[in-house]
Amino acid sequence: MSRYRIVPDDLTDPRIIDLLRFHLEEMHSWSPACKVHAMPVERLREPDVSFFAAWDGEALAAVGALKEIDETRGELKSMRAAPEYRGKGAGEAILVYLMEEARRREYSWLGLETGRPEPFLPAVRLYEKHGFAECENFGDYISDEFSLCMSRTL
Repeated sequence: MSRYRIVPDDLTDPRIIDLLRFHLEEMHSWSPACKVHAMPVERLREPDVSFFAAWDGEALAAVGALKEIDETRGELKSMRAAPEYRGKGAGEAILVYLMEEARRREYSWLGLETGRPEPFLPAVRLYEKHGFAECENFGDYISDEFSLCMSRTL
């Protein structure tokens, strides 16, 4: 059982908005603007996206979202551990939770897009640990030296 309490979120808490803003700024510092696919808060509030927050008591530990592609496929979005929770299992907890949520929805496929450069390697290793592997491009993504599409069957 996870030490984190993971709950749906409506994206109104300033701590969550601050973490997402930090996430977007960091993505822009690591990748060319045309390769930043992180969603802004407004997009994460759309009906095809379910957003979740992982809490350690009153402290925000991580966030993540599940975007519905169609009835059988989902995409992980805005996966982010708070800086003070990196390496403490918060990102893994939200990943496992989102995978379970995808199974509850009876998705058979789960995909994601992440980066290839060195700052993204811990995330890539976490996804690989949970059965994700490089896959064909999906959606509007184009795999190249910056972008990496990964997926797994459920």
